Formats: sequence, structure tokens, C-alpha cells
Amino acid sequence: DVQLAESGGGSVQSGGSLELACAGSGYASTTYCKGWFRQSPGKERDVVAFISGDGSTTYADSVKGRFTISQDNAKNALLLRMNNLKPEDTAVYVCAARIMGPYDYCSGDWFTYGWRGRGTQVTVSS
Repeated sequence: DVQLAESGGGSVQSGGSLELACAGSGYASTTYCKGWFRQSPGKERDVVAFISGDGSTTYADSVKGRFTISQDNAKNALLLRMNNLKPEDTAVYVCAARIMGPYDYCSGDWFTYGWRGRGTQVTVSS
């Protein structure tokens, strides 16, 4: 079974940067969809970015040009580099993964991701 654990959250001022990491274990020798989601109090959970088995990436419009999702295969880690942070980026960030089957495609649908971390808090002050 896949287990995920996020780290790297914290408090920064507007314009600052953070890098989140999602350490994964239990991965099988197959391809996965992996993504970052976030949720603020009183708001719906939104996809931030996700990466497909072929390495292609997709970003929410609100973070394009500021955030970068990547993988550190040596460490089995999913990374999210966040630059030029804004107060509206304040949220709990959660990493998630699911197996990507043949003829399948990854999406930002939270409910299709069966493995999820517990989240890490990111707070951006103005």
C-alpha cells in the first residue's frame, strides 16, 4: 500500500518561496498519477498541479508561472516549488497518488486519488 507524507510547509511573507516535499513509500513498479491539492477554511478543495506517468505536468491557472511540480525519483518524492507566494495561497496542501492504468489519463479530480497524505500548512502573510 502506498503511504505519503508531506513536509516543508510553514509561514512566509507575500513574495516568498517554499518547497513542499511528499515522501512516498510502497510504490509498485507501475506508473502513477501524482498531484498536489489544497484547501482553505470555508473553501472547496482545489487541485494545484499534477504530474502524469510520462512526466507531463498540469497546473491550476492560479499558480501557473509561480509553482513547479516535479519528482525526485531517487528519493521517491513528489516536490512542489512555490515562488512569489500570495496570501490567497494560504491553505493545507495535500499530496495524492493513484495508479495510472493503460489508456488512462491523469486529472485533477481529487476523488480518483486513492492514496493521500495528511497535509502540510502553508501560511502567506501580506
